[in-house]
Amino acid sequence: MPRVYRYNVSPRLPERLQPLNDLSLNLRWCWDHCTIELFRTLDRDLWEETGHNPRLMLGRIDQKRLAELENDEAFLAQMDRVWEDLNAYLESPGWFLRTHPDAIHLIIAYFSAEFGLTESIPNYAGGLGILAGDHLKSASDLGLPLVGVGLLYQGGYFNQYLNADGWQQETYPVNDFQVLPVQPMRGKDGEPLIVTIELAERKVSARVWKIAVGRIPLYLLDTNVEANTPADRAITGALYGGDRELRIQQEIVLGIGGLRALDAIGIHPTVCHMNEGHSAFLGLELTRKLMQEYGLTYSEARQLGSAGNIFTTHTPVPAGFDCFDPGLVEKYLGECCRRFGLNMEQLMAYGRRNSSDRNEPFNMAYFAARHSSYCNGVSRLHGQVTRKMAHPIWSGYPLHEVPIEHVTNGIHPRSWISMEMRALLDRYLGPRWPEEPGRGVWERVDRIPDQELWRVHEIRRERLVHYARKRLTAQTRQRGGSEADVLAAQSVLDPDVLTIGFARRFASYKRATLLLRDPARLRRILTDPARP
Repeated sequence: MPRVYRYNVSPRLPERLQPLNDLSLNLRWCWDHCTIELFRTLDRDLWEETGHNPRLMLGRIDQKRLAELENDEAFLAQMDRVWEDLNAYLESPGWFLRTHPDAIHLIIAYFSAEFGLTESIPNYAGGLGILAGDHLKSASDLGLPLVGVGLLYQGGYFNQYLNADGWQQETYPVNDFQVLPVQPMRGKDGEPLIVTIELAERKVSARVWKIAVGRIPLYLLDTNVEANTPADRAITGALYGGDRELRIQQEIVLGIGGLRALDAIGIHPTVCHMNEGHSAFLGLELTRKLMQEYGLTYSEARQLGSAGNIFTTHTPVPAGFDCFDPGLVEKYLGECCRRFGLNMEQLMAYGRRNSSDRNEPFNMAYFAARHSSYCNGVSRLHGQVTRKMAHPIWSGYPLHEVPIEHVTNGIHPRSWISMEMRALLDRYLGPRWPEEPGRGVWERVDRIPDQELWRVHEIRRERLVHYARKRLTAQTRQRGGSEADVLAAQSVLDPDVLTIGFARRFASYKRATLLLRDPARLRRILTDPARP
């Protein structure tokens, strides 16, 4: 059989343009308008064709265009400004260390099954991932001593489109790590860094990758390595894919493998933060380590380890919690537990609402809560609802003493505001407003004249309508729509009319019909003569 050799052919980046390579490897570009404009200037059509992916862009751009830019003084000056700004950002200590200089030894490890950092890295599915991505970006701007831990999926999450009959269809794009801003971690021997995780009676290897998110490193595990069987290579094949068995495998790799990856890198976190219950098995791994290190019982080690663990839950709906059949937990963790003397029923009890009910499924949220010293919901009301739901776990406590607080979800502002809005806020709040969380900064918002704020709003609304028309026109043509359908798509929406949309996944618990629950009230709002 003839041998097949694979070659990667890509443009050669001239020495004078090398800063573009480093800029593309740090995701700060995705929330810095000046860096985005720099890459757009390279080739505006290619920027759109590559899905706003600088790494892919640099691999496809015409060599002649690079030669032109190498001698373009205006472009070089623009590139140098952006490059110097990134270096200044990375070298500055940030708000946290300026405010808490004695906290330099602290390290927070933030675990999440998905991270929505930018659309060109499809390693997320919905709001949980977007929140996790914003969490890392905000931590970067504030200079928090934080590292992220997750999984790197070969397939990511699916793309959606409508076919000619109006039915939703999915496509599953394959992530090519060569054109993503991910870099392999390496051990002291220079070889790729690999960690081993026990699954049932076998061992699975996971390679460790790194993404630079501003000042924050994000470490991602990937089981698609040659040492694994085809089935084990597929563990990180797709986000939220497969059956319950694949899901528990993913969550063991995330929780146990993620903590082992940090150990292998030399990072020993002061605090482990679980973003939802997917990573709850880190509590098991941390407890195991403390038992071995100090000769403690599981109960003693759990209490000690829990002191540094935080658990954030995002949904009060049972469908939002991962639950596993007791037999599945026994299959994948039984041998591991027996090796350090833990009775399987003890372990199962930590994941049950009623710890004595042997038929109750193993709930990852309950397990996470029982291996944490601090739990929080994501709004005041959500905290109240979650306390009621979790009250049986703390049945000996009055409801108001159930140890679940709330921290209202926030966003990373610079990821979501337009260039025009950023310029307006810089002018009236000062250019450092994203890095200064104090309330005093936002009191300056009242200085912004109404006319200026409204004009920026109009620009953004017009751009949204233009984008919606362009996107709908392309989709209509793709599914074979008539010329009349294409013309209709080109005039859809009106920038001068109030438009209300639903920008969430259409899962039932997202309550897409909530807007229509009270038609009479909706009619009064829409037909109000003073504020229609």
